[in-house]
This record gives sequence, structure tokens and C-alpha cells, in this order.
Amino acid sequence: MSSTKNCKVVAHFTIVPVGINSTSMGSYVAVAVAAINEIEGLKCEITPMGTVMEADGLVPIFEAIKAAHEALTVKGVLRVESMLMIDDRRDKPRTMKDKVDSVKNYMKQFTN
Repeated sequence: MSSTKNCKVVAHFTIVPVGINSTSMGSYVAVAVAAINEIEGLKCEITPMGTVMEADGLVPIFEAIKAAHEALTVKGVLRVESMLMIDDRRDKPRTMKDKVDSVKNYMKQFTN
């Protein structure tokens, strides 16, 4: 299938520092998100369970993952685990916002 203009890659990323001797990870997540925010061509939103990113292609997404991992290792984390889910849809333009708006539109049928 050919690439459609304005198609976005949307990804959900979760990072976990292992062996930090605490149940609190907020300060580590902040370091990772700060590194992600340095990547050009990338939009991101943090959520309670991960970070959602949007870019014009896969390269900024992968650069963001690498930057997040490296930022945690610089902070002294010796083991980092992460999960990445990618929606690389090329048949029509989609963004993080309009994906959420689409679900909200469908939900209207369930409200009074």
C-alpha cells in the first residue's frame, strides 16, 4: 500500500527502571520523558500508564525510545525494561487526537 500524505505513526511506550530500591518511579519517568521531548518531529503526551507519541515516521519514535533508555542509564539505572506498541497506519491520516475523538464519537450512542 502506498504512503498517504499526513499519515502519522502513533506509539504507546512504557519504560520501567529495574532495581531502583523504590516503588516510586515518577522521577525516573520524568527523566525519560525529558529525553523524549528533545526529539525533533515528535509529539508526546504522558498518561498514567505510559507515554503516547506521534510522528511522521518510525525514525523519531525509535530515536525517542533510545533516548529514554540512555537517559535512565546516565541516571544510574543498570537495567531498563520497556514496552512499545506502534500503530503505523498508512491508508488514511490519523493523529492521537482524532483517534481519541473517534472513540468519543462512538461512545455517544451509549449516553442518554
